[in-house]
Amino acid sequence: MNKLAFIPILLLVTLTLTGCYLFDSKKKLPIEMAAFNSLSDEEQELIPVSPKDSIVEKITVNDEIKPFIDKDYEKDQVYSVTFNNTETDSSEKLTVFVDLDKKKVVGKGFTIK
Repeated sequence: MNKLAFIPILLLVTLTLTGCYLFDSKKKLPIEMAAFNSLSDEEQELIPVSPKDSIVEKITVNDEIKPFIDKDYEKDQVYSVTFNNTETDSSEKLTVFVDLDKKKVVGKGFTIK
């Protein structure tokens, strides 16, 4: 089946699941969804399956990722959410950096090969 056919279904499921969280304040939005929701439409289209198809790690802010992080972010650690299967010919996987509160996105980008 064509990948383009899955995009509307994925968006519908995402919107449905996100809507469920809006009405139940006791449930927390998964960090992968917080990262996914911060992406532009074009970036979201790079994710072929699901935002859950990602790797979440708590990492130290170092010189390699500092250019991708908000300049006002002062903590020395962040969560990185790396979406699988988002590589292009000129870049690595799409990664979103999330504050330790798991809600606020503090940066994103592709690693240059």
